[in-house]
Amino acid sequence: MFKKLNIVPRWIIFLIDLSICCFAFTFSSLIKHNLALDVLNWRDLSGNLLIIVLINSIVFINFRTYAGIIRYTGVQDALRICYAIAMSTSVLYFISLVASNSGSVLFFSNVTLIIYALFTFLFLISYRVLVKYAFAYLRSYKMDRKHVIIYGAGEAGFATKRVLEHDTTSNINIVAFVDDDLRKVGKVVDGIKIQHTLDLQAIALTQKIDEIIIAAFTLLPAKKNELVDFCLDHDITVLNVPPVDKWINGQFSARQLQTIKIENLLEREPIRINNEELVNQLQNKRILVTGAAGSIGSEIVRQLLKFNPQTIIICDQAETPLHQLELELQDIKTGTNCISFLGDVTNRHRMEELFNLFEPHYVYHAAAYKHVPMMELCPSEAILTNVQGTRIVADLAVQHQVQRFVMVSTDKAVNPTNIMGASKRLAETYVQSLHYHQLANLNNHNKHQSTTKFITTRFGNVLGSNGSVIIRFKEQIEKGGPVTVTHPNITRFFMTIPEACQLVLEAGSMGKGGEIFVFDMGKPVPIIDLAKKMIRLYGLVPGIDVEIKYTGLRPGEKLYEELLTDSENTLPTYHEKIMIAKVRQNHLEDMLHHFEELFSLAKQKDGMMQMVAKMKELVPEFVSNNSVFEQLDGDKAAVIEMNRAVS
Repeated sequence: MFKKLNIVPRWIIFLIDLSICCFAFTFSSLIKHNLALDVLNWRDLSGNLLIIVLINSIVFINFRTYAGIIRYTGVQDALRICYAIAMSTSVLYFISLVASNSGSVLFFSNVTLIIYALFTFLFLISYRVLVKYAFAYLRSYKMDRKHVIIYGAGEAGFATKRVLEHDTTSNINIVAFVDDDLRKVGKVVDGIKIQHTLDLQAIALTQKIDEIIIAAFTLLPAKKNELVDFCLDHDITVLNVPPVDKWINGQFSARQLQTIKIENLLEREPIRINNEELVNQLQNKRILVTGAAGSIGSEIVRQLLKFNPQTIIICDQAETPLHQLELELQDIKTGTNCISFLGDVTNRHRMEELFNLFEPHYVYHAAAYKHVPMMELCPSEAILTNVQGTRIVADLAVQHQVQRFVMVSTDKAVNPTNIMGASKRLAETYVQSLHYHQLANLNNHNKHQSTTKFITTRFGNVLGSNGSVIIRFKEQIEKGGPVTVTHPNITRFFMTIPEACQLVLEAGSMGKGGEIFVFDMGKPVPIIDLAKKMIRLYGLVPGIDVEIKYTGLRPGEKLYEELLTDSENTLPTYHEKIMIAKVRQNHLEDMLHHFEELFSLAKQKDGMMQMVAKMKELVPEFVSNNSVFEQLDGDKAAVIEMNRAVS
């Protein structure tokens, strides 16, 4: 019933406020005369009340004290009332001052005005607060209330409390704030005590907590995982307050509270990059990003904007995603000129047009086919895009004297078991060979000629990328299952897209040329554990509410990924999360002949098996797994396993 109550009209609030002012003045006059009614001059009092009504009407209309919704009274309403009372009291004092000099009966003593001002403010605020709490009580009367803990006693935590209290759809009881800051522990905010995080579990169990809202933006991933595991074990819902930059128009609403996502639990501590060096290198430069409409490419573009390049050429063959990125960039206020260029990296003439038109200083090459099972079915496309496309862009980079060429590679290029990984390994070897070929020509001929620095970055799966296992699991859980996992022992490395792209930019800036930079991917994550935790985050029970089904390894798929081949080791850099892989070098002249043969086979109608055999010749460690191309390996797999065991 109380939810259907309409908002009281403003004129009623206005009349109530004026009535309270009259009562406060009468009461103040009584106090001045020691509550003796017979001493009061009711005629003079009536005249004074008429003046008070007139003055307060003008002041209240100007300050709009009646405009607020009573049951949502807050600090701003209290300040507005305070200013209005101060103004009206000042006017009354001025009238009293003039009247006393002219002998008029309209006289207000200083004592009466002071008492009047205090009581008026007290009464106006008190009745608003009483109405506010009465509505809150009546709204939740005989209703089951959620018991909530807010994790974080900072501005976000206090904002969350205010939002929840004003939300008519939520019926919550905030039990406590919890925080790590010992200076806050023990203090009380709006009647709610701040407890230490060490007491969280005890409070949650004794108070039968229904929800914990994380309103701390600096919570370490390990701590967040520990908290979520505890909540999942005790059927407590975990909600997240979005970052401040995601608040709508700077305001946070209860609708923006989100259930914790698996991406939040796989995040790691924030990384630090050398922004000053990147600004020096990238500012006022023309930068080409291939594959710019993809998950990695688009994030590289977003992060490049921070360093104020002159122009970013966003190149991709996918028209719709490229258009969507273009619209997104148009909404970002930046001085950088972002130019969309629709083109395929395998089209040499189109790429030549791009380089001739823009003459980029830097190239970030993220264009590639990446889905392992798809490339097992279409190996020629992997060769033409991942290898030939890389060669075309790299050759043009040298021809146009690009300063740096940064290639985005994959952990699947290490000991590849699939076409996609082997094609990326071939692309790695080509850009490395091209770099060292330039250096050899430089030493033999023109020592002052500038060279393009070719840098390769290698990392594993990124969270939330197109085709990510996490997105697949979400879709399956929301459909009711089953959730499909290829193998009970399969593991993968995971990294967030922003983190991966930050490291790509950092490695690109530190590279001297010819290196393969390997990123610290953290610990490998068992996919089955990932699936179970995602199901639990939806409030469901794995194996009961949602079935987990094993489907077997897909063509070319590994049980685990590697970041270094067995014959490689690493060298440290100044960044703790970036290492340099020591790899064998190949001569460009030898590779060119083999590549021409490889590309020719890729274009032949019946040359698939010969093409894959050629790939295995060029990448000796390439041993197919769960694939039709295993027949090409013979005893090769056994030999490689023996070599691995020896090393």
